[in-house]
Amino acid sequence: MAQEALRALFQPGSVAVIGASDNPSKLGHEILKNIIDSGFQGAIYPINPKSERILGLACFKNVMDVPDRVDLAVVVVPARFVPDVIEACGKKGVRAAVVITGGFAEAGPEGEELQNRVVAIAKEYNIRLLGPNCQGINVPYHPLCASWPLLKQKGRVAIISQSGTVAAAMMDWFSSEGLGVSAFVSMGNRCDIDEVDLVEYFNNDDKTCAIALYIEGLKDPSLFRKTLENVEKPIIILKSGRTPKGIKAAESHTRSLAGDDALYDALCRHYNLCRAETIEEFYDFAKAFAYLPRPAGNRILFVTTSGGAGILATDQAEREGLDVMPLPDSLAQDLRKVIPPHAICANPLDLTGDATAEMFGEVVRLARNHYDIIGVIFGDPVEGASSVVSPGSNELVIFLGGADVERIEKAKMHEKGIPVFPTPERGVRAMAQLVVPSMRKRRAGFSRVPKMAGHSDSVLMLSPYEALEFLRSHGLPCLSFEQVPNEGAAVHWAHMMGFPVVLKINSSKIPHKTDVGGVYLQLGSAQEIRLAFNEIRRRYLEMFHDDPFPGALIMPMAEKGQEIIMGAHRDRDFGVVILFGLGGIYTELFQDVSIRLLPVDRKSVEEMLDEIQGSVIFEGFRGNPALNRDVIIDGLLKLAEIMEADDSIETIDINPAIMYPEEYVIVDARVIKRAEESAK
Repeated sequence: MAQEALRALFQPGSVAVIGASDNPSKLGHEILKNIIDSGFQGAIYPINPKSERILGLACFKNVMDVPDRVDLAVVVVPARFVPDVIEACGKKGVRAAVVITGGFAEAGPEGEELQNRVVAIAKEYNIRLLGPNCQGINVPYHPLCASWPLLKQKGRVAIISQSGTVAAAMMDWFSSEGLGVSAFVSMGNRCDIDEVDLVEYFNNDDKTCAIALYIEGLKDPSLFRKTLENVEKPIIILKSGRTPKGIKAAESHTRSLAGDDALYDALCRHYNLCRAETIEEFYDFAKAFAYLPRPAGNRILFVTTSGGAGILATDQAEREGLDVMPLPDSLAQDLRKVIPPHAICANPLDLTGDATAEMFGEVVRLARNHYDIIGVIFGDPVEGASSVVSPGSNELVIFLGGADVERIEKAKMHEKGIPVFPTPERGVRAMAQLVVPSMRKRRAGFSRVPKMAGHSDSVLMLSPYEALEFLRSHGLPCLSFEQVPNEGAAVHWAHMMGFPVVLKINSSKIPHKTDVGGVYLQLGSAQEIRLAFNEIRRRYLEMFHDDPFPGALIMPMAEKGQEIIMGAHRDRDFGVVILFGLGGIYTELFQDVSIRLLPVDRKSVEEMLDEIQGSVIFEGFRGNPALNRDVIIDGLLKLAEIMEADDSIETIDINPAIMYPEEYVIVDARVIKRAEESAK
């Protein structure tokens, strides 16, 4: 069991620092001093053949010379001496060693060979090795700081990391907030002890409530999966080496095989690991899991003195799939008795700057049973705030804009074990990780496609025929089209164009023809055209009983290509915008579009094409030919020119155009004008 095998590492009775130094600028000096200053209760033995005493302790030339038992060795000597040091440790009966020294596998083939020698010697003597090329360990509860810097604050999170700097930054943040950690472990090259051993160990550690794991790659994915089957404590994972160059950097850092990032996503989903995207999230999520209980559901109420902070929190909650549920009537009635008359009694609940700590406390008490989470946002200096929030409750505490009062009250909250988050976004995102995924709603996205003008008395949508004719008259490339009043004309033009053809309702009253069954594709015979025409007419007359049938639009079936969307819209507040993205139904589904405000130049339009996630289509993808960017740029500039020249046009919506290697062709479009201008 890892619990027993690693006890000598995390709870040694005695420690030898091999490579201890009396020179304060040397790492061997700093580590020895930190072990002493951390309050380690066992025997400490400096090892250095050139010194008799270091920091007041008797110094030994070799670990073999120590008269008593040595449980743990901390090795800070040049790499070439490490094999002999580990052999001496083995003969002495040392049970665990932390090799701080670098210059092993991460340094190249010779270093890897040296590391393999060290591992072989350690196995021969049954020594567990941490490192090499690591920043050591810090266990505040033992206490033992065989690392740097010296931080002594005790807490609930065990930090396990391939990077010493990442782990040290995390520990520093926890310490500076007065929360501390249960342990800090820098794994380095993981020549022996790795994430499997450490996750198993801290899963059984009664001081650890959450495990924060930074990795560049798993040493043994199969064994790690087996370990996760028995892990009960939450694991927050930050995985670097996700991009091609990031993977290469990971391989050169600690010789890690970073692996396919999609597989790590699948691993996290399968075992309910919480995956952080940034080191800031790594910290926030670990803090949330260590100090907050899991909510029973996803309903959240925000109580704040800042309307702006409440809106930001609401946006983030919607993005995370949390339910910013309106106030139940009974709760609203009760709240109006305790909040100022000018306060906004809604969700978010804006108490305004008049709020006191006592008012916050009363609101939280009344609301607690109606919501799964109470987001308490102190958006102003609120003295006594720490006295009205409770540890272990369903409260998410966010302190924003409290200056000195915030610092004092936050420290008091952390002393009570209540985590405080510095912004609404960070707090809500951290809390959302605790909500069971099945309880979260579909995540709301930001609107990336501007709202186009709809059908109303003030605007008039041109018929599909008029829209295409308008675009063609301005030099934009449209597929051949004709309007046909009856099925006979439709058949005639089909023979002229060549089968197969497309038949569409030609109405200015129907913005989305497909939604009402007004489009028929791949019509390959006169009979199919007649049937489709009659069906389009029937459906139109069902919707508009008193209107004459406007006929249909017929076009040849376009060859298969890449669908794109181009458009322009005159916004009341921002002026004219142009838009480009992937076409068809995917525009609204994936929101993969790029937008610019007018005026634009060629360079800014070129940038639009690069911004969409699907921009790879222009380079040629999976054997497909590259596409001509210049013709699209010309088309977008033409749309901008049309909108600037004619201020009666509200919207031009080209969706889709079909893109081919040399050219594109417009197959469907909407054009909307102001009604008074259209009537002239």
